[in-house]
Amino acid sequence: MAHNLNFNSITGKYSFFSVKEKAWHGLGQIVTDSPTSADAMQLAGLDFEVIKSPLFTNGRTISIGDSGELLEAEDILVPNAFATLRTDTNQPLGVVGNDYSIIQNREAFAFFDAIVGGGNGILYETAGALGKGERIFITAKLPDYIKVGSNDYIEQYLFLTTSHDGSGSITAAFTPVRVVCNNTLNAALKNMSNVVRIRHTNGAAQRLVEAHRVMGIATANSEAMEETFNHFAKVRITDKEVKRLIEMAMAPNKETLQLLHKKQYSDLSTVFKNQCEEVFSYAMTAETQQLDTTKGTVFGCYNSITGFYQNVKSYKDEEAKLKSLVYGGTAAMKAQKALDLCSAFAKHGNEILLMN
Repeated sequence: MAHNLNFNSITGKYSFFSVKEKAWHGLGQIVTDSPTSADAMQLAGLDFEVIKSPLFTNGRTISIGDSGELLEAEDILVPNAFATLRTDTNQPLGVVGNDYSIIQNREAFAFFDAIVGGGNGILYETAGALGKGERIFITAKLPDYIKVGSNDYIEQYLFLTTSHDGSGSITAAFTPVRVVCNNTLNAALKNMSNVVRIRHTNGAAQRLVEAHRVMGIATANSEAMEETFNHFAKVRITDKEVKRLIEMAMAPNKETLQLLHKKQYSDLSTVFKNQCEEVFSYAMTAETQQLDTTKGTVFGCYNSITGFYQNVKSYKDEEAKLKSLVYGGTAAMKAQKALDLCSAFAKHGNEILLMN
């Protein structure tokens, strides 16, 4: 089976690296220790830039000149079409439109570096480019001090792939598969979890940097938040109090809060009541809600609201999910409201439920 690895004729190397394990038909660079992102880019042959170049076509007329020659038209600009071009080899990679935004390879690595605040803590395992360089992939492990939700994913690989030919979205996910050949690349794509997909549109680079938040990855700068959550995990709360706090956090406006305070449940909208029931059901039954740190604790109550928006609620697409969870959308606002209420409950007990 063809390996499909990119071969760079300028450097004379295949665009792939692997830590310790010899892989991909024995091609590429094998290193003993996980490199930094800058070194990983160089080792994997990903230290190239991609540009959008105007697309032209040649036209030929059937008219004949005064001397009997065929008259060729000048190059014709193809409207709203561009070729993506590698600047190191001048190889065209694909055809894209006006709205297509290029994500440079260094920006793909920035997604990983953002998790550790720009440090060198990410453990890069493999990376490479396929074809002429139109598709790249990166697999890495997170350092021990990074927390991922309930740590369910800590032994899995963090995987990212993107294309430069307009064929697909930027995809970041967890996978149990270490990418070492074309077969395992396909397996990694089939066995992804906590998936985030981002289209190549304006602002995609910044959305990619922030995507780890959607995936439940806590950054190295979250010590204060970790301390808060550890405190939440020690504060007990009853199921009835959980349901009440969920209703307060999910309330869309002051009118709904007033109805809750007056216990006029029949006047509440069906949509609101159904959504609260979904969150409460998640709080009571989700696997991550049965842990010592979540079952019957304020942390579990907070986690049920954020978990609902991350794992249960349906979105139009991954762009909509990212906007809701990260960029001040509904999920981000509800999470902040839940955090405020849980903090108040942890400090004042169920008095806060009677005050609101």
